[in-house]
Amino acid sequence: MIYFSFPKASYLKYRKEIDQSIQTVLNSDRYIKGENVSKFENLFSNYIGTKYSVGTGNATDAIYLSLRALNVGPGDEVLTVSHTATGTVAAVANTGATPVFADINKDSFTIMVEDLEKKITNKTKAVIVVHIYGQACEMDEILYISNKYNIPVIEDCAQAAGAEYKGKKVGSLGTIGCFSFFPTKNLSCIGDGGLATTNDKKIASKIRSLGEYGWDNKRDAQSIGINSRLDELQAAILNVKLKYLDDDNLERRKIASLYKASIKNTKINHPFEFDYSYHVYHLYVITVYKLRNKLIHYLNDNGVYPGIHYAIPVHKQKSYKKYLKNDSLENTEKIIKQIVSIPIYQGMEKKHVHKTISLLNNF
Repeated sequence: MIYFSFPKASYLKYRKEIDQSIQTVLNSDRYIKGENVSKFENLFSNYIGTKYSVGTGNATDAIYLSLRALNVGPGDEVLTVSHTATGTVAAVANTGATPVFADINKDSFTIMVEDLEKKITNKTKAVIVVHIYGQACEMDEILYISNKYNIPVIEDCAQAAGAEYKGKKVGSLGTIGCFSFFPTKNLSCIGDGGLATTNDKKIASKIRSLGEYGWDNKRDAQSIGINSRLDELQAAILNVKLKYLDDDNLERRKIASLYKASIKNTKINHPFEFDYSYHVYHLYVITVYKLRNKLIHYLNDNGVYPGIHYAIPVHKQKSYKKYLKNDSLENTEKIIKQIVSIPIYQGMEKKHVHKTISLLNNF
């Protein structure tokens, strides 16, 4: 059976090094706030090109803590997209702020800059852009708007570790970058893990404090925080995998190139890629007009199990419907009936790639 993602393949690829790193942590008797976390934060900052990195329990917490560090709270609005993982918007709602949804581009599925600017109000306290599926948003235009209205930008890089925009790594372009190391991600641990990047020392310190109950260095809570830390085991695994991230992303891009060159079925539309971005293909998302269910059943019958990211946009989920105003999200609602995530991951066997291609061509 071939799934759209197979986290175990990433583990098996570097099994010896990962097992050794895990054993070192187990023998250390230091499982929280040890040298592995410090090492990873420093290495990741160097890789992304920021001054500071702060490990968190997951990406949702990284976004939530980033918003709190920017003093976002009740009465404020945060602009983002509905075509994203629920965690992006959950982080906003949990601050007490109101998420406001901008539509997405019909080709790249990234945030539509024109709609973003149209929805800015005097209550807008932050913008969260999502580098969806591994492709960077149009950051020049977004940062122009950010500077024009003096609104900080948080980059949701959960699906885009190693992706670039005009030669710069995502997570280094906005005020704060937030990453996920969930097992299916390009850079993954074996459990939950997240991180925030920034060039602002005060923001980094605030995120770190808020992620540890709001403590100062005397463990005196200066604000009400949460408990959200990257642990030593996950950091040890990430220290191994970070060395190979560029190679793993290149492997994904080679599979994507093969898909693009070899899948000739005219019923299937390939993902769009900006010329100026370095897409890392966390997901390879095709679109199929009116035939999605038939395609999925056909693939399942032949041992291939694609995904849909995402079948229900956040603004249509029960707890978030109240946040949508009268305006429509035309592109968002159009693509949810067409998107299919076909298999792509580092360590994917060539025979599985070619089987997927053959099935799609014969559909």
